[in-house]
Amino acid sequence: MDFLVNWLLSIPAFAVPFALAALGIIVTEKAGVLNLGAEGFMLVGAMAGVGAMLADAGPFLALAGSALAGVGLGIVFALMVAGLRINHVIAGLVLVFGAHALTSFVATMNRWTNQSISGLEPIFLGQDPLVFLTPLLVLGTVFTLEKTRFGLSLRAVGENPGAADAAGFDPTTYRYAAILIGGALLGLAGGYLTVAVTRIWVDGVVGGRGWIAVALVIFARWYPWRALLGAVLFGCIEALIPRIAATGIDVPRYFLQMTPYLATLGVMIWSATRGRSGWEQPAALGTHYVREDRT
Repeated sequence: MDFLVNWLLSIPAFAVPFALAALGIIVTEKAGVLNLGAEGFMLVGAMAGVGAMLADAGPFLALAGSALAGVGLGIVFALMVAGLRINHVIAGLVLVFGAHALTSFVATMNRWTNQSISGLEPIFLGQDPLVFLTPLLVLGTVFTLEKTRFGLSLRAVGENPGAADAAGFDPTTYRYAAILIGGALLGLAGGYLTVAVTRIWVDGVVGGRGWIAVALVIFARWYPWRALLGAVLFGCIEALIPRIAATGIDVPRYFLQMTPYLATLGVMIWSATRGRSGWEQPAALGTHYVREDRT
C-alpha cells in the first residue's frame, strides 16, 4: 500500500514537464511551424533554472528565468524558420545540438554541474504550485485557440497561410508569436525539471524528454487535453522507475531506463495504426510561406 500511495503522489511532478513541453509544441505547430527543437528549449530552460537558484533568486524567479530563456532561444528559432525560411527539421535539429553544447559549456564554466539546489516546496497533498497551475494553462490554451480572435487567426495561419494573409493576418507575425509562446512553455518545462524534480544540473539532464513530448503531441493528435492525459501516462511510467529500483527488485537498471522510450515507440506505432482520420495536424505544418507565391 505504501508503494502504491508513494507512486501515485509522485506522478504529477513527473507528468508536468511532459505536459508543459507538449503544450508548447502544440502552440508552435498550430501556426504551421514544425518544432523538433523541444529538447533544446528544455535544456536551456533547465540550465537557466539551476543558474537562478544558485544565484539565490528563489524558485518562482528561477522558473520565470527558465521561461525567458525559452523565449530567447525561440527568437533564434523564429529567425531561422520564419525569417530566413530554413527547413524546419534542420533548424530544429541544429537547435537541439547547439543547446546541448551551449548548456554544457556554460555549466562547466560556472561550475554548476552536480551542485544540488533547493526547489519548489509542496503546498497541498505533497504537490507544488505548478502541478495545480498546469491544468489551468491547458484550459487557457484551449480557450485561446478555440475562442479568441488571436487563437483562431493563429490556427488559420497553420491551416492555410495564404488564405489567412488574404484575410489580413500576417502569417510571419503569428508564427513569430507562436514560437515565442511555445518557447516560453518549453523553457518552463525544462526549468521545472531541474527546480522541482531533479534539483541538480548534469549534462543532458532533460534525458530525451523533449523527443518524448514530440511523440506525445502526435499521440494526442494536437489536442491539448489529450496531451495532458498522455503526460500523466508517461508520468506514471517515469514515477514507477525509481520506486521499483528502491524496492530492491532485481530488474536490470538499463531496462528500467529504457522503459519510457519503449512506451514512446508503442505510442507511435499505435498512432500510425489508427491512420490519419481525426487528426488535427495543421495542413501547412512544416511549410514556408512567401507572400509573393500566394495564388
